[in-house]
Amino acid sequence: MTELEELADRLRRFAHDRAWERFHTPKNLAMALAGEVGELLGELQWLTPEESARTMEDPEAAGRLRSELADVMVYLTRLADVLNVDLVEAAHAKLDQSEQRYSVEAYRGSARKAPPLA
Repeated sequence: MTELEELADRLRRFAHDRAWERFHTPKNLAMALAGEVGELLGELQWLTPEESARTMEDPEAAGRLRSELADVMVYLTRLADVLNVDLVEAAHAKLDQSEQRYSVEAYRGSARKAPPLA
């Protein structure tokens, strides 16, 4: 069992032990995930790019960021589990698509958007 599978299993048991499955619908989990991403963004919102790159040097800010990142990971993992999506497999498939859409030759150093795959 991978670490991600162990986390999903622990979250599944956590929800089950509290009889929270009825609340853990895909819609609710996606909304909670969006809220947590918003809280993560709030930690970085008004920082300059340089300040944001140094955030982990401040122990207090680093603790808040770790906590928000953990919340995002928890809700994403739980949502994927409820939907029976293998996150690692899905991420590899998405990266395969991105490698096709964004060739090294055409996009190295560029932030422009690629056209959709045909």
